[in-house]
Amino acid sequence: MKIAVIGGGPGGLYFSILTKKAMPHCQIDIYERNKSDDSFGFGVVFSDETLGEFLKRDMQSYELIRSKFAYWDDIIIARDGQTVNIAGNGFCGCSRKTLLQLLQQRCIEEGVNLHFEHNVDDLSQFEDADIIIASDGIGSQIRTKFASEFGTKIELKQNRFVWLGSTKPLDAFTYFFRNTEHGLIVAHSYQYEAGMSTWIFECSDETWQKFQFEVTNEEDTIAKIAEIFKEELDGHPLISNKSHWRQFPHVTNENWYHKNIVLLGDAKATAHYSIGSGTKLAMDSAIGLFDALMENPNDVQAVFQHYDKSRRNTVEMIQYAALVSLDWFENMNRHNQHPFYQFAFGCMTRAKKVTYENLRLRDKSFTDKVLEEFLLASSASGNKNETLYKALEGKSAAFSPFKLRNLELQNRITMSSMGQYSAENGLVNDWHFQHYTSRAIGGLGLILTEMTAVSETGRITLGCAGIYHDNQIVEWKRINDFIHKNTQTKIGIQLGHSGRKGCSKIPWEDSFSGESWELLSASAIPFNENSATPKEMTLADMDLVTSQFVQATINSDKAGFDLIELQAHHGFLLASFLSPLTNNRTDEFGGTVENRLKFPLRVFTEMRNVFPKEKPMSVRISATDWAENGISEEDVIIIATAFKNAGVDIINVSTGNTVANQKPITGRMWQTPFSDVVRNTVHIPTITAGYIQDIDQINTIILNGRADLVALGRPLLLDANFVRNAQAYEQFQPNDILNQYKMGISHLYPLKASERKQAEGMKKALKPKSNKK
Repeated sequence: MKIAVIGGGPGGLYFSILTKKAMPHCQIDIYERNKSDDSFGFGVVFSDETLGEFLKRDMQSYELIRSKFAYWDDIIIARDGQTVNIAGNGFCGCSRKTLLQLLQQRCIEEGVNLHFEHNVDDLSQFEDADIIIASDGIGSQIRTKFASEFGTKIELKQNRFVWLGSTKPLDAFTYFFRNTEHGLIVAHSYQYEAGMSTWIFECSDETWQKFQFEVTNEEDTIAKIAEIFKEELDGHPLISNKSHWRQFPHVTNENWYHKNIVLLGDAKATAHYSIGSGTKLAMDSAIGLFDALMENPNDVQAVFQHYDKSRRNTVEMIQYAALVSLDWFENMNRHNQHPFYQFAFGCMTRAKKVTYENLRLRDKSFTDKVLEEFLLASSASGNKNETLYKALEGKSAAFSPFKLRNLELQNRITMSSMGQYSAENGLVNDWHFQHYTSRAIGGLGLILTEMTAVSETGRITLGCAGIYHDNQIVEWKRINDFIHKNTQTKIGIQLGHSGRKGCSKIPWEDSFSGESWELLSASAIPFNENSATPKEMTLADMDLVTSQFVQATINSDKAGFDLIELQAHHGFLLASFLSPLTNNRTDEFGGTVENRLKFPLRVFTEMRNVFPKEKPMSVRISATDWAENGISEEDVIIIATAFKNAGVDIINVSTGNTVANQKPITGRMWQTPFSDVVRNTVHIPTITAGYIQDIDQINTIILNGRADLVALGRPLLLDANFVRNAQAYEQFQPNDILNQYKMGISHLYPLKASERKQAEGMKKALKPKSNKK
């Protein structure tokens, strides 16, 4: 077999070493455009996980490279001179030039042919090659030539960065943040060999423009950066190596191979340097391609298919984590408003893989600082009172109280609105009684009811609850009275109107079985091809619906609800006005976001006027439609600000379900970034939801300042005692467990303590080992 490798980076070199060892008679030629001792950039970073692969796959490479590693366990985060050390992070650095030279040495030892100063822009010279590996970097000429075949997409991210070096010694991987007159600048810094460290400086494009940096003017860049970071550099110079300002290119390819050409390394996929995975991604993919070749030594297309199947999911997960990390740095000026330890915690947990619990196991002193700062800021008096000490002892932000107007919640965990579709003629019944009361007994801070219709024709399905006549008030009051008498849980009602989503079937039924009614919406646009076309609302319709919301508000107060949430999300009636995808009106209620806001804002204002001033109100919005030309971030900020000015106390930030052709990007805690934007731009409390599964994630979100309350949906459907289990896991002693159930403490708390001990033992076994020599 003949293999031509275009590009002499770590991925191509490592694949060649492994393959030549396993298939000695295979001819492998590597073609590199630069000289053998050329290297752009300074250091590269490896994790312990990557070192394990070195050890497993090629002991000689491992021993050679290991001898050149600079190790660190600590990460230091510094902002304007204030610093914190976070221990227990196992990483190592190595000179990129040294890494390449050592891998080149291994290639020579195994009999791989190396060709330097050999630029390849014509593949005709490799007609006899069985496999051509395009590992020629981010700007791959081969990939570019076949961009349509590979389905290449390159997105330049917003921030600007420049890669420099210094002789400044560093004891740990350090993020140096500096506030300047033009915005925040961060240095990602680490030592990779004695006397040399990498410094990647990053800032927003606005900051870059205001400093009048120039892309290729290295002398000017060094002069300005050295002055800004003079304290951090401590007299040491900055060193350039073709150090030009760039924007990070996010590279993806729909197809990883074409004919006998296969992509590897940055040519295939890039991962932002903030998670240190670029070299790891290349090395892991080299291993993946090698494994595929070993499985299918006589079928090149099978090799490529195996490679794609085995690696694509992992690569996309790493790229997604890198994008989440990158997003944090692109918004670091927004995060900069947080107190120092919260800011540092946000930096450490930015990619979601690291959580509060991970960090607590690595360095408890750090998470204690984060928690104490949070609880001090959250307590009304700012003093270390008994409640504060209790929360500190319980080690949980989730079980700290939260206040909205005169309503005090005992903790930050909320039940999200989940349709039960079990009402009859809009009337709740025993099913709803057990559903809500059992979860109140379970210790939630706040319950939000399922969407409750303000009129008969405002229901989504025939099984939806309502609060538009007296019998409904009575049945809701029965539920609320029990909750208020027996628990400390508060309950809010979500009031809404189905709009164009009315006359829908109950989820577990095959079709809508009742008599349909006229649907209303901002515009006469059906939800999907199977939906009826709604009527575009007239002014008279708006007057009627507004009066229905007002009456439902009065009824909700009579029923004893503690809070009202207005439904303006997921494409229902009020939401249909807010999104440009569902509102194409040409009158005063269409067009600009200010016009699209008018009717929903009118409804809220008139509700607020009749709801007791001491009781808070929420509004739930969709912060993106997950569809092209949908609602923008700028729109969302304007909408949230308008509701805040109208008297909304907290905003429940959801996303999507506006149109049927949406393409959401889901995953752990997937909606929290939208809550973060609203909370920390508009400066209003928020609720977040979306695939949040455990107390660790809840604590991480709250301590990050991404939301004030965390709403759970599906986790509460089969676990009404989620909060009680979480309290026992955290060994937090609540004061609201009913006398009838207190005997259960002696069983549950030791059980959960044992489970936690086992879980922590497993996490400690998997956490990075100390690399200190």
